[in-house]
Amino acid sequence: LLLPGQDEPMTQGWEIAQQLDRAVDAVIDCGDCGTEPTTVIDFSQPEPEIVRRGAGDPSDFE
Repeated sequence: LLLPGQDEPMTQGWEIAQQLDRAVDAVIDCGDCGTEPTTVIDFSQPEPEIVRRGAGDPSDFE
């Protein structure tokens, strides 16, 4: 996760959860995720919406 004003992305789930605090409902921590952008899926509506395609297969949500 690369937030505005940061030079290096955060790669640890605990670090992301701590930084975002209550801005997101959940962070799934599966260890170091590297610096390749990940897939982001919005579950706030009845149907999941793929917000960004990246690492990870989102086909289950299409």
